[in-house]
Formats: sequence, C-alpha cells, structure tokens
Amino acid sequence: MRDLGKPIAPSRRDFLAGAGGLTLATFVPLRAKGQSGEAAIIRGGAEAGGFAPNAFIRILPDNAITVLVKHIEFGQGPFTGLATLVAEELDAAWDQMRAEAAPADVTLYANAAFGLQGTGGSTAIANSYTQMRKAGAAARAMLIGAAAKTWGVPAGQVTIEDGVIKHAASGKEGGFGEFADSAANETPPEDPPLKAKKDFKFIGKSVPKLDTSGKTTGEAVFTLDVYRDDMLTAVVAHPPKFGAVPASFDVDAARAVSGVVDVKETPQGVAVYGENTYAALKGRDALNVKWNDAGAERRSTAELTALFRETAQGHGVVADERGDVAAALSGDEAVLEAEFVFPYLAHAPMEPLDAVVEQRDDTVEVWMGSQLQTVDQQTFAGVLGVDPSNVIVNTMLAGGSFGRRAQPASNFAAEAAAVFDASGRSRPVKLVWTREDDIRGGFYRPLTVHKIRGAMGADGALKGWEHTVVSQSLVAGSPFEMLIQDGIDPTMIEGARDLYYKTDNFKISVHTMDVGVPVLWWRSVGHTHTAYAVETFMDELLQRAGLDAVEGRLNLLEGRPREAGVLKRVAELADWGRAPREGAAFGVAVHKSFDTYVAQIAEVSMDGGAPRVHKVWAAVDCGQPVNVNVIEAQIEGGIGYGAGAMLFDEITLAPGGAVEQSNFHDYRSLRINEMPEVEVAVIDSDESPTGIGEPGVPPIAPAIGNAMRRVGGSTPRRLPVTGLSV
Repeated sequence: MRDLGKPIAPSRRDFLAGAGGLTLATFVPLRAKGQSGEAAIIRGGAEAGGFAPNAFIRILPDNAITVLVKHIEFGQGPFTGLATLVAEELDAAWDQMRAEAAPADVTLYANAAFGLQGTGGSTAIANSYTQMRKAGAAARAMLIGAAAKTWGVPAGQVTIEDGVIKHAASGKEGGFGEFADSAANETPPEDPPLKAKKDFKFIGKSVPKLDTSGKTTGEAVFTLDVYRDDMLTAVVAHPPKFGAVPASFDVDAARAVSGVVDVKETPQGVAVYGENTYAALKGRDALNVKWNDAGAERRSTAELTALFRETAQGHGVVADERGDVAAALSGDEAVLEAEFVFPYLAHAPMEPLDAVVEQRDDTVEVWMGSQLQTVDQQTFAGVLGVDPSNVIVNTMLAGGSFGRRAQPASNFAAEAAAVFDASGRSRPVKLVWTREDDIRGGFYRPLTVHKIRGAMGADGALKGWEHTVVSQSLVAGSPFEMLIQDGIDPTMIEGARDLYYKTDNFKISVHTMDVGVPVLWWRSVGHTHTAYAVETFMDELLQRAGLDAVEGRLNLLEGRPREAGVLKRVAELADWGRAPREGAAFGVAVHKSFDTYVAQIAEVSMDGGAPRVHKVWAAVDCGQPVNVNVIEAQIEGGIGYGAGAMLFDEITLAPGGAVEQSNFHDYRSLRINEMPEVEVAVIDSDESPTGIGEPGVPPIAPAIGNAMRRVGGSTPRRLPVTGLSV
C-alpha cells in the first residue's frame, strides 16, 4: 500500500541512478523522463543499474524492455498497443515488456497525423504502426550484431526467440540485458526489414494490457497521487454562467478557514489555496462570490433549442451537393421528413481535471494527464513567461478523457498556470477540480439540430437526401481554426457529408451558431450525432418501403465494401432474421468513423416506457488488428458510453443560463446492471491499422433507436430517451 504522506513522482532530475544498456533512437534529455503507471517498476530498474530513457526503447540489464509511448494512456490502450508493435519486431517475450509515457518533446514525439505531440482522432496506433515496428526491428538487429561479435559467429546465424538470443550451431544463448551495453555500440540500421504478416506472434493476437496490474493493485500513479514537498492544493470558484466574472467575494471569510493560505483572483475565477484539499474546498465555500453576468450567456436550453430548430428550417452554407434534390423530392408521397435534437453532453471522465505545477530556478515542471502535450507545454510557457524548453510536462495516466483533456486552446493548462502564477510560485501547487467543477465546467458536445428530407422507391433505390445541420463550431476561435474551410467546420458534419448510401441527388448544408457555451469534441466528435440522424432516418425509409434493414442497406452500399463487410459479418454474428426474445426487437446500424468501420445490432425491449438493451453484437474492421483484446475492450466501452449518453444524459441551462446538472445523481452513467451483453467480431484485414478508441460509439445509439421503433412504434427524435429514469 502506498504511503500517501510521502512525496511521490519525483523530479526527472532525481530519477536517474546509474547507466548502461541499449540506447536506441534519438537521445532524450535526462530531465524529460515521463511518468506512467509502470513508474514503480521503472524506478526499481533504474536503481538496479538501469539507464536513461531514449526516444522509443530502453532495455535494462534485467532484460526488461521499456517502450516510451508518445500518447497519453487513459484506458484506450496505447501503452499495450505500441509495446505490442515493438515486441513483435524485437521477438521479445511479453513478460519483458513495460511502457511509460514519453516526455513532452514535439521534435521526437510528434503525432504524424497532425504534427504535434498529442492524442486524438483515434490516431495512436495508425500514426505509430510503422514507426514503432521499425524501432523494434532496429533494436533486434543491434542485439544480434552485438551477440555475433561476442560469440565470433556470423550475424546471419544468430536468432532471437521469446526474448532469448541464440546461436544454434554452438548452443550459445543469452538474454537481451547481457548484450545491451555492447549493442549500444552497434550502428542502427537505417531501414530494417519488417516481418511478414504470416510470421506475426503478437500483432493480431490478444495479450494482457500492461497498465492493468498497476491499476488493480493501486500502484498506478495518477495526477491526484502526486505529492510534492511543501505543496499547496488549490480549487477555483468558477462562474455559474458562462462568461460571467467576479464582482465581489469575501476574502476574509475564506482566509478564516483553518488551513487556507491565500485567495487570489485569476482570469478563470477565484482561486483558494489550502494546506490540503479539505481546507481549500471549505475556503471556497466561504467566499460568497457575487458574479457580474452582464457579458454571460443567459439563454436557457429551451430558448437555444427553439432558435436552432427555427434556423434548421432554412438552408445553410452548402457543404456538398450533387444532382437535383429539390426535383427528386418534389411531389413524392414517399418523402419522409425528420428533425433530430441532440443535447449538450459533458464528458464526465471518472477522473476530473487536475495538475501539479512546481518551479525550480528557470524550470517549470508539470504533472498532468496531458492529451495535447505540445499545446499544453506552450501554454504553460506563455502564461508563466518561460521558454517552452524549460517546461517539463510529465504525462500522467488519466482516468478517462473522451475528448475532455484535448482542448485546442489549452484552457485547463492555462488555468493551472494562472493559479500557480498567482500563488507567487514559491511552493508547488496542485489544482484540483471536483466532479461539480467538471460537470458544470463547459466544453460540452454541442447542442445540435438535424433536419433531413428523403425518399426511397419501392425498388430500394434512394431517390434523394437533403440534410441540414445546425450546431456550434468546435474549432472557431481556437488554434485549430484552420480546419474551417469555406466557412464550414468539418467536424460538424463528419459522418453525414460523406453519405455512404448510393443516391444521385444529395445536399447537405450547415448553420454555425454563435452561443456562449464553450464546446469541445466528445468521443467520436461529430459522428456521435450524425450517425444517429443518418442511420435512424435510413432505417425508417427502409421500413416504410417494406425492405429488410440489412439487405436494404447492402443494396445501397455499392462501392463501399468495408461498410458492407462489417454489416454482413454482424448479421451473421447475430443470426439476423431469427425472432428476438419475446417483447423485444432488433435494431441495426453501420457507420465509418476515423477510417474504421463498425456495424452493430442491438436487441431491445421496453420496460415501463424505458428501453432495456439486452445484447449487442458488433463487427469491426480497423485494418490490421494489433491487439484484439484492446479492440474488443474499446468496442465494449464505446457501446456502454454511447448507450448511457443516448438513454440518460443531457446538460441543460436553466432560464438565465446556469447549468442545472452537477454530479452523477443528475448526470448519470450507465449502471452495471444496465450494461448489455456484448459480442464482438474483429475482422482480419491487410489494410493499414486505423483507430479504435472512438468508432465503437456512433452505431450504438441508432441501433437502439431503430430497435425501439420496431418494438414501440416510433423513432426517438430527441435525445436522451429516458432522462433519469431507471
């Protein structure tokens, strides 16, 4: 059991003890060693004669292999996935593998998908697949070269199997650690060959996750676990309405609370500093802040929804158009028109936001669950007036994110820096957000309205499709604003703009609304609402035309073999066409997001007006599977996350603009007894691997919605379905 009274997560400068072993790839500054859930293991290795970390791989004298992972680990599996790639090409044994977070260094650890160090868009495996395999293959070649020279034999006669280096003719064997020092003197091959798929031992198989043990035993280190000597804990009183500012507050009452050290106003609100979390929270309670909401967003959810719905009646900025939709849909009795309303959604990760900041001379060191390390590092530097090279960001394990920690404007890092700066910087400061801070903190999935008109012939041909989306831009006014093209934020309509169902007549337009509620990408971003609108509308068209939900879709997926492939596979998996359990119905949906294809079938019954999801079958095509265990887990988690939001969740603004929800009692998650049984089929593929952290989310809500219509008579057009009912 960890003694939480002692400082943990020591400075990177305190970490290194001894040197030796194989150094691979570009040198990493000693100060920049990252933190991870495997920190206790790695610290032990260093004390036993380990060596400084390097860009991708470190091999210790005890044969342990540490992979430095440039992506944050918050449960989605990059520690295990990237280690799998290294282990494959290194011919290691799985029990040798370790993983830790790489330091914040964009020159070494940029995400190739978007040019800065960060995690998002389900890109971790996709952008690292060849890079990490090459790193493993290079290490293998260097170890073989070192062993061959030591044994005086040709390198071509040396092999590696299950972490053991062998020379069959002489019977000589050795471990990686035995040759690590001499291998460091080998010249890394520029372009080492990679294994053929037929020779894979780990890729495409299931191996245990590397971070599970530490999280199970409590040894895993999260930001909340970090204690620095003489550390203050800070909490911030944020405005109850977005855009309000403090008018007055009672400093004396807060300071009178035992343990409160100071009170300071910051750009984000009023910070209270305490010797511990309890004192800081009690001090915040005593502030009695009066807020000036003259510049705040004061419209209610009802007012905003009415405005969005009214706006949807007109045509917006055209994002894509082909054929003549107006002519195709005019005078056709088969035309269906539907409006869909999606609420603001909080991310609600199990671990709210937190950070620890400490300054030593000109260097600032930060511990936090950073999802965009480059942006956060630059933000700390800007607020604190130091060079980015003097900001050390230790990427901690994080208890979920779902997009919450990937803020384009680095708002939380800016708050942590401002709170630290206001404290005088003489003592380390841990900034802590409560659950209420998180739920009421904004940066929600946007309120969105869809209006769709379409018609289908009796022959199953889609005559036309007209689609209007009303929402807020996720990137307007942020450093990612360059994503906006021709006045359109593509994240607002992804998953709807590229309609995968064949039609000659198509039009989609966008209205971008100006609202003072801060918004942010939410797990699977625009696909979370576009998939629901597209798939429930298509399903209803098929039902009205008397067509089977699977066969009808397949007939419209001409030229889309991967969508068709997962749809066929999930139909086989669920034995589509059989009768469901008594009182239940099946619903199906298929959707592509982040270049990954997922189809799901849900079996749903109605219990007192509320849906009960009994089982979900899923088929996923994410290119070459890397770790089947992780893929299955992410699909299962995506189903639970998406189903919970669809059934229960919404953030609402009361008249005047204050957020009404505050914790899991009124913004609740799917409960364990509500989680359906899930069966997942992972399709083998020779395509390049794609993402898996998000694509399991989009299909589940429409699959449930389509089942609800078939069992209950109507499609839910406004989410959530059941509010807080059980």
